[in-house]
Amino acid sequence: MSAALKILEADALLQAVAGQGYALLRGQALAARLGLSAAALDEFAASWERLETDRFMADGGLYRRRRHANFTARWGRPGHLRNPHRPHFQAVVHNSLNGGVERWFAPVEDQVAAGAPLQALLDLGRAVADARSPGHDWFVEMHQFRIEAAAHMPGYPTPEGVHHDGVDYVLISMIARTNLAGGETLITDDEQRELARFTLLDRLDTAFVEDARVMHGVTPVQPADPALPSCRDVLVLTWKQA
Repeated sequence: MSAALKILEADALLQAVAGQGYALLRGQALAARLGLSAAALDEFAASWERLETDRFMADGGLYRRRRHANFTARWGRPGHLRNPHRPHFQAVVHNSLNGGVERWFAPVEDQVAAGAPLQALLDLGRAVADARSPGHDWFVEMHQFRIEAAAHMPGYPTPEGVHHDGVDYVLISMIARTNLAGGETLITDDEQRELARFTLLDRLDTAFVEDARVMHGVTPVQPADPALPSCRDVLVLTWKQA
């Protein structure tokens, strides 16, 4: 049995998602359960230093860096097969700021895509997706995000506001917070009534969202010390029925 399925064996994650449409996992316990070493996570986190500027921000901002990859997961077959690189696209209804255009981002580096941290998190998310929606193939996207902030220049992790992504399931994992204030994760219903508010603080603190049932967003970030560099690094994985 995979480490991801061992987490689901106790049904805590699955029951939370089934019951309320979202779940919060704390990073230290998750890393231990997935069998991820500190060295592997350090190497994974270091790849965020090599992201490229997102030049598709309709607000003109240059505060976001990212890389992107996509995969296919076949029902009844283990793992995720990486697909040829392609643009990321969201409909305007799901992204009022940057939707409606094909956005080409730098590809995720091969060693990052094949590494143990990503593979373990892909398996974890897929286990939930398969349990909640059995019998489907999945189109999976991976996003590495860095949001930068400076004195008098806040960064916006979700500049489109609280939103649906237009997928089935979303996994959001904290990689690093550097000299950062703000960045609260909000979970709401479709009328934007708040259901939960929490901050992903430590490495691998993870939110899992059933996208059709709840909306999610993140408040702006700013430097804790205005004299020093500030950034928020996260991994986002999404599963959509293929």
